[in-house]
Amino acid sequence: MGSKKTLILGYDAVSSLGTELETQWQKAVAGKSGISRLTRFPISENFPVRVAGEVAEIDIHPYPFLQPREMAHWTSPIFKYALLVVHRALQRSGIEITPDLAPRVAVTFSSAVGGLDAVLKADRLMVAEGKMPHPFTNPNSCINMIGGKVSIMTKATGPICSTITACATGVTSLIMGEMLLQRNMADVVIGGAVDFPLVEPIVAGFATMNGAYRPKEGQTEEPPEKTSRPFSVNRRGFVVSEGAGCIILATDEFAKVHGLKSNMEMAGWAMTSDASHFVAPNLATVQRCIEESIINAGLKATDVNAVNAHATSTKVGDKVEADALRNIFGRTIPPVSANKSQLGHAMGASSAIEAILAMEGMQKETLLPTINYSPDQEIEIDCVAEGARKLQQEFVLKNAFGFGGCNSCIILRRIG
Repeated sequence: MGSKKTLILGYDAVSSLGTELETQWQKAVAGKSGISRLTRFPISENFPVRVAGEVAEIDIHPYPFLQPREMAHWTSPIFKYALLVVHRALQRSGIEITPDLAPRVAVTFSSAVGGLDAVLKADRLMVAEGKMPHPFTNPNSCINMIGGKVSIMTKATGPICSTITACATGVTSLIMGEMLLQRNMADVVIGGAVDFPLVEPIVAGFATMNGAYRPKEGQTEEPPEKTSRPFSVNRRGFVVSEGAGCIILATDEFAKVHGLKSNMEMAGWAMTSDASHFVAPNLATVQRCIEESIINAGLKATDVNAVNAHATSTKVGDKVEADALRNIFGRTIPPVSANKSQLGHAMGASSAIEAILAMEGMQKETLLPTINYSPDQEIEIDCVAEGARKLQQEFVLKNAFGFGGCNSCIILRRIG
């Protein structure tokens, strides 16, 4: 880390557990699941995926920045949910982006999938009816447009970039933001990610590559809430979900000058690339990412109080992450929470949402449970399977790993 402290001043999220942060927290503590029947599009009898983590519809009318005439152009749901969580996170931070401050506010808020739904809709209309695409079709599909719309809404004119590292995008956006703060290119960063990937060919594509959950052939259909089960011996892939999470970073100098209080710090981070398989994780580079994030925070492994895992529920992915933790921590692996057991996998937004839940847990001295757990003899970890657990946490490791071998880990610290 650099000479300045990187504080977290505010955050907000929407997920399959709800559209209000407190509601999501209460449901998570109670061990509830956000997974339900897939309803985003009609599915045939033979469609391989039947469950999903869907975000409830919001009423846009109370929000001036989400007026119906304007939002009619931005048909992909990523835009309204991104703008909503950014707006609420800024409110929680106490920061007002004035014309004087605007050049010092950076935007790294991004997405892994973006607005591909808009392109798909346009393509189908062209094929079926010969209609030309709506003029906003391409802007809807540009991943960097999400950050652009955030910038337009907030009037932030500092550095802006779209940090896309597949399922690690949310955490990577924070790492890139921290770099900008340390290089004195910004005083405030709007980080996080949004993804609404419940689009027919995307969901089906995850199934054909054996990533998305589906029951064994001939097996009775399971209740949706039981289908996401990280680290479990009977795990069968991730449940595709939706969500958005925004985290506001700032230097400690900025917070002091503006009288802003924070009890949360981004204490360290690391990034590595597997340079191996295009989707299967590589133990050596995953392990090095975790180790270097701990070192970067100036810690020893024994200083880490808990782990918020990536844990998608895939056979290989969960095993590699557990093996990396075992190699680093030995027989004293801290308790490990796998939030995707409750949320499903919201792609690039997952790590941002999970980091927010981890910070809520740090402040409330509570570890969230890993639900639907059946022990796997090859994975010897304490994944808080009994339900939410009281625990004081000063340092929490948050892991995020993405397709293409993109690994990003951060260390969160509760201060004060």
